[in-house]
Amino acid sequence: MENKECKKILFLSFYYKPDLCAGSFRASALVEAFQTQEGFKNVEIDVFTTMPNRYNTFKIEAPLFEDKYPIQIYRTQIGSHESGFIDQARSFFHFFFAALRFTRGKKYDLVLSTSSRLFTAFLGAVIAVRLRTYLYLDIRDIFTDTMNDVLKNPVLRFFTRPVFLLVENFTFRRANHINLVSEGFRNYFETRYKKSYTFFSNGIDKEFINHDFRKTENNDTKIITYAGNIGQGQGLHEIIPGSAKLLEGKFHFKIIGDGGAKKDLADAIKILNLTNVEILPPVDRENLLQHYRESDYLMLHLNDYQAFEKVLPSKIFEYGATQKGIIAGIKGYSAEFVRENLPDAILFNPTDVKAFTDKMIAESDTVKPIINRQAFINKFNRQIIMLEMTSHILSKIKKTT
Repeated sequence: MENKECKKILFLSFYYKPDLCAGSFRASALVEAFQTQEGFKNVEIDVFTTMPNRYNTFKIEAPLFEDKYPIQIYRTQIGSHESGFIDQARSFFHFFFAALRFTRGKKYDLVLSTSSRLFTAFLGAVIAVRLRTYLYLDIRDIFTDTMNDVLKNPVLRFFTRPVFLLVENFTFRRANHINLVSEGFRNYFETRYKKSYTFFSNGIDKEFINHDFRKTENNDTKIITYAGNIGQGQGLHEIIPGSAKLLEGKFHFKIIGDGGAKKDLADAIKILNLTNVEILPPVDRENLLQHYRESDYLMLHLNDYQAFEKVLPSKIFEYGATQKGIIAGIKGYSAEFVRENLPDAILFNPTDVKAFTDKMIAESDTVKPIINRQAFINKFNRQIIMLEMTSHILSKIKKTT
């Protein structure tokens, strides 16, 4: 029987556990944090998401429905897809209309949408308009900004950008509150949309806290590991092949993941006949922890796009918890964040092969001391950040009563 005094939240996330990606980890941690809140009594959450689909090379099963009252998780099947623009658009539209069907005739006191793709936020706005309810957006990327850099076809960019801008305007003007995961987004949003803002960032998941990452073996050839998406946005095909060639005999590269630019990377490695680079498929977190443990350095790289000067990659928090050396090809806000919070990290400009290899050659002749980042771990514990965020969300429900 429905409790009429119970408040209801609709939570929209394209990805959710057990899927493997930053969006899934954030969404799942957010829902878990709700359940530890004192103010969560008499609140129910419907999570609407997709079946695991982030990587074609990582298949994992999940039920279409999970009843974990007061949390109920509904997943829609979107089918397999590649990482191309058209494929991703088709997948999203399936998710979009499935969510509209799911919410037809339902009532919610708050719609919460976490979105890197603009259209998940747009979906939240459409539903909030239809249900005449409060809209709380959690924004992980500036989609229109990113697409302007990523879309290489000028004709496609010319026709799609006005559409993206219209969607963005409708979405953020409808929002009642907007959380931005990166302070680097502040100027873009605050100059365009006069809303209330918070800045609850990504953080370190509990699996990485207090884990022993010490290597069991020390080899002459040091291991540099990259784990994550292999897309145009990461630009690994522009930095890894040339660097690996210059670092043969000193460093071995381990690339773990999948994405739209994986073939570009693999082709470049083959052309150069590199033996010190291996590409591995995505792995679950238990295996990922082991890969991190075997590594000497963890690598982060974003392509040299203007839009990426505002972002704060979630991988920074994950890497920071390992006490391993960090080598990052980033600039803008994320570089400022790393300098302030991880001063031991090695930074270089994106796609700059010479700068990267020069710094790594210098590193090869030094003994890396054990790095103590306990202050960073304490400051960016995801559970604490999510507790603060869920408390803020619940306060908005009280105001709508």
